[in-house]
Amino acid sequence: MSTSEIQEEIIDEFSILEGDRENTIFYIMELGEKLSALEDSAKVEDNIIKGCQSKVWLTTDFNEGKVVFKADSNTAITKGLISLLIRVLNKKTPDEIIDTDLYFIQKIGMNQLIGSQRSNGLTAMIKQMKMYALAYKAKADN
Repeated sequence: MSTSEIQEEIIDEFSILEGDRENTIFYIMELGEKLSALEDSAKVEDNIIKGCQSKVWLTTDFNEGKVVFKADSNTAITKGLISLLIRVLNKKTPDEIIDTDLYFIQKIGMNQLIGSQRSNGLTAMIKQMKMYALAYKAKADN
C-alpha cells in the first residue's frame, strides 16, 4: 500500500469515532498496545527522540532499499502516536518517507486532541524518522 492509501485507511478508522475526544484518545492508546515492544537493549539514550515530553525510543534498519522502523514509549498515548507514524512510513524507501506529506494528522484532528507538548513531540518524531530516511538515502547514493 502507498503512504496515501494507508493514511486514507487511518482517516476512515478515525471517522467512525466522529471526533469524540475520549474515544479517540482511547483508540490511539489501543493502537500503541499493538506495537511490538522494543528490546530493552534498544532502550538506550542514543535511540531517544529529543523533543518529546515522554520517552520515545526509535530504531531503524535498512533492508532491501526500505527503512524499517521499530519504536516504543513509556506512555500509552505516545506509543499510539508513534505506532501511527510507523504504520504510514514503515518499509518504505527513503524517498517515499521524505516525500510523504502526513496529512492524516490534520484530517483526524490530532493536534486538537493532544495539546501543544505532545504536538511538539509528534513533530520531533516525524523529523527524526525523516532524518533517518535522509541518512539512508545519502548512504545509498554514495
